[in-house]
Amino acid sequence: TMTVEIGHFALVLALAVACWQMLAPLYGAATNNVAMMEQGRTAAVLQLALIALSFLALTNAYLVSDFSVLNVADNSHSAKPLIYKISGVWGNHEGSMLLWVLILALFGAAVALFGRHLPMSLRARVLAVQASIGVAFLIFILMASNPFLRLAQPPVQGQGLNPILQDPALAFHPPFLYGGYV
Repeated sequence: TMTVEIGHFALVLALAVACWQMLAPLYGAATNNVAMMEQGRTAAVLQLALIALSFLALTNAYLVSDFSVLNVADNSHSAKPLIYKISGVWGNHEGSMLLWVLILALFGAAVALFGRHLPMSLRARVLAVQASIGVAFLIFILMASNPFLRLAQPPVQGQGLNPILQDPALAFHPPFLYGGYV
């Protein structure tokens, strides 16, 4: 389906937005340009929206058992219960990295939306630093750990989720763990 390509494209756009978020507010803070500082807030929210779209596209590929996606073929199976199809999204390196940048972008957007009490130049610099971390992870994901790679000859069934992760507690520990790290 085109959903996978939309997810991949959203990730590429998120990288472009993160680059802007890294540069514009820093320049604004250095030159006391309020408009440039405010662009960091907009970019942080847009970056979150794009990464969330990408994550939802990968989740959809798992839910519909789209085995033309290498990540899904390697980490899911059509007969698995719904809980393991969902946790399969982050139960591998590629999906785990995508979850990491999603949570990172969520915290950045939280600063953008709820950090009004911070001095404007401090908020701009925080958003720029957050974006620089996002840029590094997004480049890594797109260049070396792409969760949206396609298979020319998709299998009929996937290989299934790592058996170690087939426990409800282990299935949901990465989102909580990453939330704590970020």
